[in-house]
Amino acid sequence: MNFTIDPVGDTGIRISFQENVSSKLIHKIRRFCNYLENMGSEAITELVPAFDSITIYYKPHVSTYKQLSNQLNQMKDIPLLKENVISRRITIPVVYGGEWGPDLERVARQSGLSVSEVIELHQKPDYLVYMLGFLPGFPYLGGLDQRLATPRLDKPREKTPARAIGIAHEQTGIYPLESPGGWNIIGKTPITLFDIHKTGSEFLFRAGDYVNFEEVSAEQFYYIEEQLVEETYKLKIEEGYHA
Repeated sequence: MNFTIDPVGDTGIRISFQENVSSKLIHKIRRFCNYLENMGSEAITELVPAFDSITIYYKPHVSTYKQLSNQLNQMKDIPLLKENVISRRITIPVVYGGEWGPDLERVARQSGLSVSEVIELHQKPDYLVYMLGFLPGFPYLGGLDQRLATPRLDKPREKTPARAIGIAHEQTGIYPLESPGGWNIIGKTPITLFDIHKTGSEFLFRAGDYVNFEEVSAEQFYYIEEQLVEETYKLKIEEGYHA
């Protein structure tokens, strides 16, 4: 396994894999994270997986950069587990178009498809969560149909609403919070992606999950919102999902 190691400040180490970004690499990164977690190291405090790297935060009074980097370098010769990565498959309800998806028609024009075809194609894949970033809990989802790939907006919006679903180039994603943004917004979900009050489970997604979108009507959207307030809504999460 080929990777390089570099310091990140005085309490971090970044492992950079010498491969092109792909679903295969994402699963390899997840297996690597699992291996590190199972080590039970008292020095490691946090693992942050990304597209082609893992950032490891550690306690410098427990282990030095040199000690930890030497330990990591020794792992280059350890074959990682070969079995399939077991993931979760999370179904996200979404209302497309209208006030919820102001750029849906732009994506349709760009792709040469009808609005209904865009909606149908957007729902088909099981998208792989490559990483979380940009905003707390923002999932970068891989697996978008190439026909839907659309450049970012020429002029980003000052405010993109929380829970908006967008497309930028060859990826789709969901805004967990209101934020400036240049993604093409095609719909909105009633589901909350980030809840700071849920200690230990603030984020809905984690790298390696799969996400599937399911169209709902405006009436269903509001009904789900009501159920979420009443804490009676049950999100569809398939545990032990094999891609």
